[in-house]
Amino acid sequence: MAAFIQHFKNGFYAAREYNTLKLMPLRQTLAGYQGGYLSGDLRAGLNVALLAFPQGMAYALIAGLPIQYGIYGSAIAAMVAPIFAKSHFITVGPTNATSVMLLSAFASLGIVGVEKLGMVPLLILMVGLFVVIGAYFKVANLVQYISRSVITGYITAAALLIITNQIPKSLGLEILDKGATFYQSAVLMFQSIHTTHWATLAVSLSTACLFFFLNKKFKALPNVAICLVAISAATELILGHESGIKFLSGINAADWSFQTPKFSLNSIQLLASPALAIALLCILEGISIGKSLAAKTGGRLDANQEMFSIGMANIACAFFSGMPASGSLTRSTLSTTSGGRTVLASCISGLIVFLGAFALGPLTQYIPQCTLAVLVIAIGISLINKHAIRVVTFSTKSDAAVFVATFVSGLFMPLNTAIYVGVGTSIILFLKKVARPEMVEYTFNKEGQLAEMDKPEQRSVPQVSIVHVEGELFFGAADLFHDQMRRICEEPNLKIVVLKMRNAHNLDATGVMALEELLLYMGEKGRYLILSEVKADMIRVLKNSGIYEQIEERNIFTDEPSNPTMSTAKALKNQLACSVTLCITHSAFTRILGDSGHCRTHGDRIFC
Repeated sequence: MAAFIQHFKNGFYAAREYNTLKLMPLRQTLAGYQGGYLSGDLRAGLNVALLAFPQGMAYALIAGLPIQYGIYGSAIAAMVAPIFAKSHFITVGPTNATSVMLLSAFASLGIVGVEKLGMVPLLILMVGLFVVIGAYFKVANLVQYISRSVITGYITAAALLIITNQIPKSLGLEILDKGATFYQSAVLMFQSIHTTHWATLAVSLSTACLFFFLNKKFKALPNVAICLVAISAATELILGHESGIKFLSGINAADWSFQTPKFSLNSIQLLASPALAIALLCILEGISIGKSLAAKTGGRLDANQEMFSIGMANIACAFFSGMPASGSLTRSTLSTTSGGRTVLASCISGLIVFLGAFALGPLTQYIPQCTLAVLVIAIGISLINKHAIRVVTFSTKSDAAVFVATFVSGLFMPLNTAIYVGVGTSIILFLKKVARPEMVEYTFNKEGQLAEMDKPEQRSVPQVSIVHVEGELFFGAADLFHDQMRRICEEPNLKIVVLKMRNAHNLDATGVMALEELLLYMGEKGRYLILSEVKADMIRVLKNSGIYEQIEERNIFTDEPSNPTMSTAKALKNQLACSVTLCITHSAFTRILGDSGHCRTHGDRIFC
């Protein structure tokens, strides 16, 4: 028992030492807060709140949830995240990307209505826990290895799904089912197009005209909120509630209370995959936004700490009827441009939204569903970034392949599956790229300098091949390295192969085994293998694996940073001077090595 306790203590201390996250950085923010920051934070908080309130309703509509989930989520996330954040660059709340993935996930599982509402808190809690665990293990450092093509493909597919899901609401169509994918939603929409409600269509067209006019002439204004108020008032005055137009339900914020997610093994297993996909999206979305805004202002971003704040915000939302939360580009940008100086700007915006839920909640019953649907469609259209699509499709073939794989799968599969397809394709193509070590054969030119060679006939000494190895020598590249070297060694006149290893990296066990097989093959053919320009880390791997003794120390020459070619020259000089199988004239050797190749023992002839 004592031993177990000691092991537990050791594990606890090791875990604490590994941890770099701060539990409540807000205390440091408050301790260093200056009075001059307050006006900027207040202005930013108010502006963000005016945007976040209608956006919250829109994102709840996208997710297929009651609108209060979006409002509560906007308030809670904006107030909780700053407690655990070091920087003010990321304003956390519901986003279109996470909302549409939530919709797609539940639709693909066939979970709707009351059952869906009962499982949402558990899903959000799992998302938060995944993000927090990822922050502890510094997953943010790995985000750079996921291609931007994945995000572009996902966002484009998500935008189309958002649009196709909202068009029926804007037309007043009678659709009993909800599609989990763009394809399913489009089919359902076209099958029901004959049920268009003309009064609803008129209100939708009025909303669209007003919104696009305001966006063109008065872009700085909170146009979403203005449209909701103006169209709602006009609809109530002109058409009323008896016109057949559907309205949103009112919100009674007094009923807002703490809730505990319902746990069950079956639910956890069912929600694990979508929760992980949403968590991954939260990380990608939040960190990319934070880094972009930090770079513009010259600030620094602790990505893992910001991940931690996003995770804690999601955990809080799980207990207070919220939605999955991530970094919001529009709200984060608005906060920065409005003069927000600290995380208190986010706290202020969350508090205003919280109070707004009580003050304005009952008035939401006067908002036509089609008006909010049109505004959501406008959000969906804005997500289709033509410039980004052009960049990822025309830059490289691999980027285009990743984009197409993510986008097409997002059209015909649930979005949580699509993002896995995109990430998987990105990783496979990346590994394929790095698993192709470059093998370039060199020879010494007339000036005694190493120069790239196109054909074996160009070798200054036909019996000697000098191969420059550049790239990764890990398990993914081992077979290719072995095959390429065997082809070089099949030259009938060849006796000596010198591998320049200065730019070869990450030799692992599989790479060592490939090198061992090559060594045995060359031994059978009566040929010698020499390693030159070998760095200390590769020497260590060779010694630890035992192959160092097989190659023999006299055939391994360490890298000389000040004169890399010298290592290769020494390798050749040693082999040529000590072997008895090959005879090369002094003039040829001098052409290869210069004056350093003169052999005092054998006069004008060098033996190898």
